[in-house]
Amino acid sequence: MNGERLLEQEILAAFERGEWSPARNQKGEIARFRAAAAATLLKNKRVNIRISSRDLEGLQAKAAEEGVPYQTLMASVLHKFVSGRLVETQRRITTRSPRTRAKAARAG
Repeated sequence: MNGERLLEQEILAAFERGEWSPARNQKGEIARFRAAAAATLLKNKRVNIRISSRDLEGLQAKAAEEGVPYQTLMASVLHKFVSGRLVETQRRITTRSPRTRAKAARAG
């Protein structure tokens, strides 16, 4: 939230300094942005996934903190990931479950 507030303050300061000017074709610009937003927000596919109850509870808690439905939060996280705006930094994503890793350790 602090980053958002800082950005809002920077935008307001720039506006007050006269750094912002109206778009030349304001109606056309608004229509273009409206169409882009509609295309971005279009949710035309349904998916079903199985996740652990612990992960679901964590998602629900995070969503409650943000004040959004947990499905919306999940869709947002997935969108950010596939668009390259969400990058895992702590550890790599693996395809093996803990049970598979334990089996591999016993076999190796």
